Amino acid sequence: MKLVRTLTACCLAATCVLAGAQEAGKIGFVNTERILRDAVPAKAAQQKLELEFSRRDKELQEMATRIKSLGERLDRDAAVTSESDRQRRQRELAEAEKDYQRKQREFREDLNQRRNEELSQVIDKANRVIKQIAEQEKYDLILQEAVFASPRIDLTEKVLRALGNGKQ
Repeated sequence: MKLVRTLTACCLAATCVLAGAQEAGKIGFVNTERILRDAVPAKAAQQKLELEFSRRDKELQEMATRIKSLGERLDRDAAVTSESDRQRRQRELAEAEKDYQRKQREFREDLNQRRNEELSQVIDKANRVIKQIAEQEKYDLILQEAVFASPRIDLTEKVLRALGNGKQ
């Protein structure tokens, strides 16, 4: 019930702000998701991350292949291997799997951290461009999140062009 009241209050406040802004002047909208997907700096950041993490990704893939091979060999040779040798191989396999999981977790954490850093830079550039457009074209309000925005107030293409031309 409290959530419903909070959502109702937020919607009412947003409606009041938008109604006041429409009376005051120009309103624009920018699709942030599209900026992060299609902007030249976003694509450059993605390529930079792929290059930066490709070596570690390849190492993880090779490690997974080795582990799979060890497991298959352990299963295949189980009937002809002594008990102590089989246990030793099982320990080696378990250690390799544990090491692989640790490295995979570290890889994901490092990649996510770097991705967040790169996307933050893209968002900062986009926000500077949006602010420039707002000042130059005298917008009173530019929204970045909306359930619906009319194409006539959508400034996303302008922002993408400005980011592509290096106007930050």
